[in-house]
Amino acid sequence: MGLLISLQVWAEDPKGAKPKFDPLKFQAALERFITLEAELTTDEAARFFPVYREMMKRQRAYFEQVRRYRHTDTSDDKACREAIIKSDLIDIQLKKIQQSYHQKFLKILPAGKVLRILKAEERFHRRAFRRAFDKK
Repeated sequence: MGLLISLQVWAEDPKGAKPKFDPLKFQAALERFITLEAELTTDEAARFFPVYREMMKRQRAYFEQVRRYRHTDTSDDKACREAIIKSDLIDIQLKKIQQSYHQKFLKILPAGKVLRILKAEERFHRRAFRRAFDKK
């Protein structure tokens, strides 16, 4: 389904300044996209998205930890080593959370729908990322 959804997740600034990211609009656009792409019924979406939001909330705490390591001084080998090791551990934790929630999703929806959701989520993020860089 060649679906084009306009993502207005960055609030437009009338002065032409760099648009600000709006997390609520982003979440709403993501959920609309997933619902359409995975062909979720209203009932399926009502059962799925609370669990999905719970997963995202748990993952967000880890994403914020990873963000700290982006500013590691690359001339400090000890700090770099620590950043790499801790980032790897965080990646493993994120994957465990993802695996745990995928099991929960499979209890809520058929496997085919879950896989369509996962693919739709990936497509949405790829498109949003591309659009963010196209605006620069």
